[in-house]
Amino acid sequence: MENTFEKILKDGVAKGYFRLHNDGAKIEYLPSGHKENLKDPEERVRAEYYFNLVTKYRYPAKRIELEVEMPDRTPERYADIVIYEDDAKQKPYIVVECKKDGISDAEFEQATKQAIANARVLHSPYANCVAGNTRRAMETAIWNDKEPEKATITDIPISYGKIEEFRYKKGDPDWDLKVADRTELKLAFQKSQDTLWAGGKRAPTTAFDEFAKIIFVKIRDEKKGRKTGDPYDFQIKTHESAESVYKRINAIYEEAKERDPEVFKESLKVEPEELYTVVEHLQALSLSKTDLDTKGVAFEQFMEDFFKGKSGQYFTPREIVNFAVKMMDIKNDDLVLDPACGSGGFLLHALDEVRQQAEEYYEDDEAEKFRYWHDFAQNNLFGIEINDSIARVAKMNMIIHDDGHTNVIGHDALNDIERMTAKNPGFARNRFDFIVTNPPFGANVKRSEHPYLEKYVLGQNGKKTRNNQKTEILFIERCIEFLKPGTGQMAIVLPDGILTNSSLQYVRDFLMERTQILAVVSMPIFAFAHYGAAVKSSLVFVRKKEVGEKLGKYKIFMAIADHIGYEATGKLDPKNDLPIILEKYHEFKK
Repeated sequence: MENTFEKILKDGVAKGYFRLHNDGAKIEYLPSGHKENLKDPEERVRAEYYFNLVTKYRYPAKRIELEVEMPDRTPERYADIVIYEDDAKQKPYIVVECKKDGISDAEFEQATKQAIANARVLHSPYANCVAGNTRRAMETAIWNDKEPEKATITDIPISYGKIEEFRYKKGDPDWDLKVADRTELKLAFQKSQDTLWAGGKRAPTTAFDEFAKIIFVKIRDEKKGRKTGDPYDFQIKTHESAESVYKRINAIYEEAKERDPEVFKESLKVEPEELYTVVEHLQALSLSKTDLDTKGVAFEQFMEDFFKGKSGQYFTPREIVNFAVKMMDIKNDDLVLDPACGSGGFLLHALDEVRQQAEEYYEDDEAEKFRYWHDFAQNNLFGIEINDSIARVAKMNMIIHDDGHTNVIGHDALNDIERMTAKNPGFARNRFDFIVTNPPFGANVKRSEHPYLEKYVLGQNGKKTRNNQKTEILFIERCIEFLKPGTGQMAIVLPDGILTNSSLQYVRDFLMERTQILAVVSMPIFAFAHYGAAVKSSLVFVRKKEVGEKLGKYKIFMAIADHIGYEATGKLDPKNDLPIILEKYHEFKK
């Protein structure tokens, strides 16, 4: 798939703004003839911005100069781009400093000062700092180090025109929000998270929580009803203070909190200056218009990088998630639950399966295609997550994928089902067609802390209630309770001890009394090691029996996966047994 930069290069060459040399390794800017190495990430930023200056900002290419030497400077210093008011290039108008995308906030602040310094030397009224989609345009004369926002304008003028109050407007052919590619979106997420993490001032999970709130506001603002030409609220106005930006964004958040208390529980806990910077990172991009695959993979990769080593227990590797979901035959009218949903991976892969079906069934009917998978997302996907912060991440993940967040709740899935039903009537016994889950391993549920233990069959030892029981064992019973009798199916990750230890025979007996074992797929010991768990595990697939159903002897599909698409270090492995096992399982079922 062609990314944004590749498209700009192609268009730039076609329109005569660039010429490429050495198989695309070198770029020549036209008409100046200036040549640079295109492998330099900073040069890629400059090339894209040069293209925008000529096309969207409508400045004549003959009035744009690159690498302009600063007079009377030792050592020598150059401005990356200078736009002039005249054909003779005697009157500088805008000085641009370009930096690679993904630089730190501190580096960006330093770059803005460099842009201002160059603009002052050249007596240019405007300076602009560009680092990918993070940009800051300033009026040179009124800029000062202590209150830079007083000189910050929403963007440089278009074609020597007046400074506007807002830049990004709905339906504007040039200035509506930009559809992002995967790399751009992941970088924007990463920069925002880094701003909020503030070099360790916040715990990574706390920073992620605040990031989730801001993303909610961004998506809500994009979907808000407004006329063509009306500005978006999630952007920085000309001469706007950080406090003003905070007030406007926080008002949207507070309204959302009131409307959707299950998602929004706490207030926004960021400093105005931090929020201002995050808005700079995100304001130009559209989350709602960017296609589902792009934003889904970008967010998933970003989360995967974040969760590794920080909150790995909330993240199941996508190779295993994808395999577990594909082993089941989920359709758009099925009810799907993950009672330990973490960041929502199993639910989203189930959604992806249904989206693929929509593509096949309604190839030429976009409205029916959308209805088929969107109804499923909104009404049929259910998740429970005990950690409220991670539950919010799962909800955000669902919203980024075009909703379904209302059926994700922050709750202890092992607690009384009636309590969940009170929160959302969709959570009921004997209701779900499919459960796909990777429950938490190893933790003990103590009777003294959790009186609900005595209500579990697997919480008993003969006629007595056990003093404690492992979470993964209780999850087996709870999942079976949720499944539809006779047809409900489950895919669950279980430690191999449950399948082999003689002391846990009573758990296996319970499982076989109430379900038909369909398949057991053994995973390598490193399968979850990179995500904080080094327990040898298997994926177990079962069907819930009808009350009184007797099966007699039956065949169970068994497989061992030695290779699963990644190694113990997390590095990609070209070998992957899972697709072959999937194929063999479908043959076995026939």
